[in-house]
Amino acid sequence: MSRVVVCGSLNMDVVVQSKRRPVTGETLLGAAVSFLPGGKGLNQAVAAARLGIPTAMIGTVGNDAFANSLRGFLADCDVDSSGVREIDGPATGVAIIQVAGKDNAITVASGANLHFRAQMVRQEPRADEVWVAQFETPIAETRAILTRARAAGARTVLNLAPFAPFPDNLLKRVDVAVLNEIELSQATRTPLRTASALSQVVAACQKLRAQGARAVVATLGGRGAVVVTADGATAIPAFKAKVLDTTGAGDCFVGALAARLTQGATPVEAARYASAAAACSVERLGAGPSMPTAREVAARLARA
Repeated sequence: MSRVVVCGSLNMDVVVQSKRRPVTGETLLGAAVSFLPGGKGLNQAVAAARLGIPTAMIGTVGNDAFANSLRGFLADCDVDSSGVREIDGPATGVAIIQVAGKDNAITVASGANLHFRAQMVRQEPRADEVWVAQFETPIAETRAILTRARAAGARTVLNLAPFAPFPDNLLKRVDVAVLNEIELSQATRTPLRTASALSQVVAACQKLRAQGARAVVATLGGRGAVVVTADGATAIPAFKAKVLDTTGAGDCFVGALAARLTQGATPVEAARYASAAAACSVERLGAGPSMPTAREVAARLARA
């Protein structure tokens, strides 16, 4: 059976909930704190696995208690973590997430994630797999891994998040590029805002297709998503949701999209399914723990 292989970051998320964010120099009392598994790579792997797709996680953690917690969480979610390497010295990645109202702000201490190397990947890609990567591990290593995956005939998904400058030829190794409107603006040097016209978003996506990406998916929060392929642009409406915490929604989208691609879906079909999955995820606290099951996504799609 086809599977999803995620190469990327693993973090422990320290989630602090408060009514508002403190201003510079201010201390707020009365906030609630939670320690939850996260990191874009882990979130995306868990999202795919909870949807019933065989999934493997490849990445690096430190030699500490957080690493043990993250491995245990992956095991509980039926994610193959045999490709997660423990290294001495750097700590496991940590993300400090401030949740105020329905919004969040995130600061990441990457730690062991920055020591991930392509040669640590012992599994050879297969043509029936979907390989997923992001920008929370070194980009040069991501490029090398995607090159191997494409050469083996696997489909590749790259989440250009958080945005960082990347080599001109990187997108030639990418079947589906996924990014939000902020990252799209940064990647294409196009001034985009949350209220930018859809035509402007599509034009920016076309710039990434011109660089080699076969399909580009722009996630637009409450406005849904846009998928741009050789056949044109398709708008994907957002699904209704009672928003509690948006942390990890983008990762849920990527993992669900990759899961659907393993089942032969087109980028447009996969993006619609991923949009429904993301709507489920924002109704729960945290990133990794908020990922929905296939039954929950099916129910959301049925109500649309």
